[in-house]
Amino acid sequence: MKRSGPLLTLLAGLLLGLFMLSLNATTGEKKTSASVTESPSPKASSPPTTPSPSPPPSPSKSPVPNADYAGRTDDDSSAVAVSLRDGRAIAYFCDGRDKESWLKGDVEDDGSMKLTGKGGAELNGTLKQGKRISGTVDIGGGHYTFTADKAIKPSGLYRATATVRSAKFDGGWIVLKDGTQVGILNKNGKPSPAPEIDPETGAVTIDGRQLTARPVTP
Repeated sequence: MKRSGPLLTLLAGLLLGLFMLSLNATTGEKKTSASVTESPSPKASSPPTTPSPSPPPSPSKSPVPNADYAGRTDDDSSAVAVSLRDGRAIAYFCDGRDKESWLKGDVEDDGSMKLTGKGGAELNGTLKQGKRISGTVDIGGGHYTFTADKAIKPSGLYRATATVRSAKFDGGWIVLKDGTQVGILNKNGKPSPAPEIDPETGAVTIDGRQLTARPVTP
């Protein structure tokens, strides 16, 4: 009976050792499983953005060309001449007897123009393809439509001013493409039909004195 004591003690020690080994193994598995973490999945890369193309530059507007224009009203009663220079315009309306007006103003980029003169006279016109000016003239209660084609020298607009024997003269002439001249000569403010000028030189004789009518520009 005395020998069974040490055997029980040995058996108890073996059981305790097996229990400790089993406990350590279980703890190690938990630590290993806890230490394993899922690595985050890589984010899908965004496709490269293509920059939107910049709008093409707007075409630059061509300036209104410098030129002269001359023609008649639609009722053939009067003549109209217009001279354009650097975005400015001067025009002359004349019936060759006693009705006339000098008008001035700006020319827009689209070729439109509104010119004004004394007594409320007004010319509204539009340059078309650089070849002609079409529009209207309102003067002295009358309303006139006109077309003035591009002038080739000596066709165009002329003017002469002078003082002869204490009299003040102011003459305006429109030379049309067929050579016809329409003009008025004012003597001390009184209008009358103007004598013809030499279209090549502009020479004109007024009250016995030779003067020179020169091309008119703004």
